[in-house]
Amino acid sequence: MVKRREDLTSPRANRRIGVQYDSDAFGAFSESIARFLGTARFLVFQTVLIVLWIAWNLFAPDKYQFDPWDRGLVLLTLVLSLQASYAAPLILLAQNRQEGRDRVQSELDRHVAERTQSDTEFLAREIAGVRLMLADVVTGEELKDQLADLRDALARLAGEPDGGRTRPGDQATSEPDGATPVGDRR
Repeated sequence: MVKRREDLTSPRANRRIGVQYDSDAFGAFSESIARFLGTARFLVFQTVLIVLWIAWNLFAPDKYQFDPWDRGLVLLTLVLSLQASYAAPLILLAQNRQEGRDRVQSELDRHVAERTQSDTEFLAREIAGVRLMLADVVTGEELKDQLADLRDALARLAGEPDGGRTRPGDQATSEPDGATPVGDRR
């Protein structure tokens, strides 16, 4: 008969039988092994070790050979198989951890790119608004022309025919005795 639990509000604790380990520490360890296995130093070290192993077991006296050539270097084969059987999963674990980091980094890059794009679009809208506002601003030349037109309009209202100023090319005429010039008779 199964014993019934009184408190059903929380899940049962997972009871594992076996070795407990820190997955991050083990992952970091596997990455360091994978980094070492992927270097030229390791390849040179392994090549030198295998050459020395074979040379020792070929040329040393029979009583000093620990893996004789006539048996097919069984121990060397076993050591290399053992190395491969541990190296492959460690390399795969390191790749999986790197893939996770790359996924997080690409997600962060995507968010930064989205934010940059929205900032750029905002700035483009602001610049367009400033250009529209500047299109309505009166330039200095336009202001001078408008002031001259206003002065002329005021002069006409005051009764001065040319606004009290002479235009370029006009000669100021002062006829004696208040006579009007010939072309100005009405």
